[in-house]
Amino acid sequence: MSAADEPGPFFHGTKADLDVGDLLTAGRRSNYRPSIVMNHIYFTAQRDGAGLAAELAAGDGEPRVYRVEPTGPFEDDPNVTDKKFPGNPTRSYRSTDPLRVVGEEAGWPRLSPEALADWKRRIAAIEESGGEIIN
Repeated sequence: MSAADEPGPFFHGTKADLDVGDLLTAGRRSNYRPSIVMNHIYFTAQRDGAGLAAELAAGDGEPRVYRVEPTGPFEDDPNVTDKKFPGNPTRSYRSTDPLRVVGEEAGWPRLSPEALADWKRRIAAIEESGGEIIN
């Protein structure tokens, strides 16, 4: 399935407190390389994947998962598609156009403190090594 064929629903994880109708836009720092400002807004068709992104997002707010709808064209996320996983099994996408918040998701699984600490260590290692991000 290509991005053009993906029907959704779509999700975005963040620590921002958003309302229905709010627009999420590109231009934020990467969760995985905080030194990089991203040219795209990222989202997924997997609620739990958005939950992971919410847990890893910068800020002190509560992790949140929102249902979103793209306002323009989008493509497979090249940072995971084929680079790490053949095809797009993570159903991860990106767009230069905003995403509109259509609701908030409840009941997504949270990471244990140990798992969250492990992810943060892995991200710090990526940042220190200058690991590549396709922006």
